[in-house]
Order: sequence, then C-alpha cells, then structure tokens
Amino acid sequence: MKYISTRGGMAPQAFTDILLEGLAPDGGLAMPETLPQITAETLESWRSLSYADLAFEVLSTFATDIPADDLRRLTHAAYREGIFNSAEIVPLRPLDGGLQLLGLSEGPTLAFKDIAMQFLGQVFEYVLTQRGATLNILGATSGDTGSAAEYALRGKRGVSVFMLSPHGRMSAFQRAQMYSLQDDNIHNIAVRGVFDEAQDIVKNLAGDLDFKTRYRLGAVNSINWARIAAQVVYYFHGWLRATSGPGQQVSFAVPSGNFGNILSGYIARSMGLPVRRLVLATNENNVLEEFFRSGIYRPRGAERTYATSSPSMDISRASNFERFVFDLVGRDSQRVKALWSDLARDGFFDLSDLKPAFETQYGFVAGTSTHEDRLSVIRSTQDTSGILIDPHTADGVKVAREFVEPGIPMLVLETALPAKFSETIEAALGKPVPPPAALANLESLPQRVEIMDCDALLVRNYIEAHAKV
Repeated sequence: MKYISTRGGMAPQAFTDILLEGLAPDGGLAMPETLPQITAETLESWRSLSYADLAFEVLSTFATDIPADDLRRLTHAAYREGIFNSAEIVPLRPLDGGLQLLGLSEGPTLAFKDIAMQFLGQVFEYVLTQRGATLNILGATSGDTGSAAEYALRGKRGVSVFMLSPHGRMSAFQRAQMYSLQDDNIHNIAVRGVFDEAQDIVKNLAGDLDFKTRYRLGAVNSINWARIAAQVVYYFHGWLRATSGPGQQVSFAVPSGNFGNILSGYIARSMGLPVRRLVLATNENNVLEEFFRSGIYRPRGAERTYATSSPSMDISRASNFERFVFDLVGRDSQRVKALWSDLARDGFFDLSDLKPAFETQYGFVAGTSTHEDRLSVIRSTQDTSGILIDPHTADGVKVAREFVEPGIPMLVLETALPAKFSETIEAALGKPVPPPAALANLESLPQRVEIMDCDALLVRNYIEAHAKV
C-alpha cells in the first residue's frame, strides 16, 4: 500500500516512510491511495483473536512494507499485560440506557492515546534501528497525547521528544504525568497560549522543509497516519465484542477535539465495518458540531476557545478534519488546497451543499455537552451503572443518549480514567477520586518543563540546542 497527500503534492510513499515524516511536504496529510476492504467472512474469522493478533491483522493491511513476522512481534510487544491493566487490553462494559463503554484507558497514562502510542513506540524504534537513523518528535498536546507519547518513547533508541502544551490549561494530574519524567530524551515545553496556538507552532516548524530535514522532525500526534491506523483496531475490536454474527450494526459515540479518534472510526466504517452511526460529541468548543449541523467550518481564535472542564477537547482547529474533507470532496486535492486557502483568507469555508451526505453516506451525527451536562452525566452514570467516568467520556455519554436506536448497540469510547480530572469529579460527586495506587504520589514528584512565550522562533531555538542529529 502507498500513501498520498490530501493536497496532491507528494509522490506515493510506503508506510514506514510516512511514519517518520508527519506532515506531507506540501503541508497536507498522508492518506492511503485506496482503503483496504474487509469482508464479512474475514471479520467473522477474527472473533476469537486476542487484541494483539487483531492489531496485527488490521495493521498488516496498512503497513504492507513491514514483514509479517516483524509486525506481529511489534503488536505483541505493544499490547500485553504489564503495559495494560486489562488482559483484554480494551474491555467492554455495559452502561445504562442501551449504552456500552469501550474501555480505552487501561494503559500506562490512563488515556485512550496509549492504545496507538504503545504501537508507535515499538514501530518507531524498529524502523529507526533498521535504517540507523534518528528522529526528533515534535508535537502539541491538549492533555493526553503528550503523556502517552512520552511514556511510549521514553528511553527509546534514536528518538527525542519535544512536546508543546498550553501553560496552565491542563489538569494538575496531566501536567504531573508529563513534567515529572526525567528521561534525557524527553523535553516538555509549556507555551503561554492555547492548544491551537501550540499546534500552529508545530505546523509552522514542520512546514519549514529545510529545518524539518536538518533536524529530522517527525510527529506522534494524529497527523501521523500510524496513529490513525492503530486506533482503527479498537473499532473492529468493539464491533466484534458487541455483536454475535455478520452484518450486525453498531454505533460509536466519540468525544472529539482534534477529530483523530472519530476519523479512525470513519476509516473502519469505510473498510467495511458495519457501523450505523458515528456520533461526534463536543464540549463548548463546538466547531466540529457546528460543521456537521450546518456544513460550515469556522474555527475560532484563541480568545474564543474556552477553557472547560473537559480540557483535552478545548480545540477549535481540528488537524485531522482535512482527511475527512479530502474524502468528502471526492479526493480532489486541488479542491482541498482551495478550501484551506479560503480558510486562511476568510476564516471559514462552506460545504453546506454536501450536508445531506454527512449522515446518509458517511454516518456522522453530532451534538454538544456543557459543564452542567458533564456533572449530571457523571452522577447519573455512577448511580445507574456503578461506573465512574471522566468528564470527556461524560460528553460522549450525554450526546450518545440522543442517538440510541433500538437493537443497535451504542458504544461510547472512553477517553481517560476519572482520576486525571479529580476537581471535576469532586464537583460532580462531592468527593475527589483517588488516583491508582501506583500513581498516588505523582503530583508531588519533581517536575522538569521549559515555560516560554508562544513563539515559533523560541521553540525552534530550543530544538536546535537539544535535538538528536
């Protein structure tokens, strides 16, 4: 399988090549030339597989340039007990009202990002070792991507990580998870701004091809296709656990900020997985919900990006949205380029003429959730199911309830464990939730972080001084 850019300016490349590149040279995002198709018969043959073996089967359709024995070894190294707290890796638990919870937070940083990052940690080291190369990962995080990437890549040969985060806009637990790491190859940079501004710096530096080449810049956030591919696996896993036979439909509700998680569901659906609906849930930063409601994509500036109690979704410019738009406009890369030019000039673009296809052809519906909704859903879910959920997952549950259909399982994708957001849990239940015993003293550990203004030149200078070359 080869990969092309959403903006048309990249020659087709293999999986291991785009793995190391992040953004395409033309500023676009890598997409498969054609998506693999999984038949009903193949799906049924996967029912008894372990998560590691299922990951091998799904990822082997995307990473066709990695020998099968090597890829199987990588998935078994990534998805095993000792790294994840559940033998199933991703357990499925019943909630109330026809909902089920897909447990994506059993990894080392207690968030769904661990699922893809543990595979990326393995495959990065594998490819770099094969090539005798080094890589400097540059990323931005609104909370969970950063810690998941750092825990997956700490101590890995040939890799350094430079992770930008918005200063003062993550939970204390999220900050401690990242900033307490003392590994020489981990560099945390807190910028005075919001996530979108940090992400703009990443795109600015990755778009400077001379700088990117000289310092071997790569990416682990969801602009990296390998992240999307690894997340596709748990949609197949969820469907296999929630159904008993071929052709049965399932819906998925996904708390959404940067669009990467739900994009993976869209990819799974496009590969033939029987998905009825992809329910996109946003918080007060509802740019994506507005698009699926109106057909107009209108990102907001930093001053209108609200700090909410589901902070990992405090995003107004969703990087992965371009991949969906590429398909939405018939894979017309010139139109994608024109739309993003319109966006830069006018602050929005209008695809409302395509709005009827959003649900009928692509399965997307959307809704929003507020702070009071989150608190109410956390309480009601605890009362009725005995399960404590985090505020982002609560956004997903709230919106999922609006789209439940008789006879069709609705799987809500868990975002993180509630211990990461103790203040909000305390506001909902009147008492804090203690962290897991192994992390009880996390916030008291020494922290190492560089705090700087939100300026691409400052970040560039820091990378130049600390990068592996």
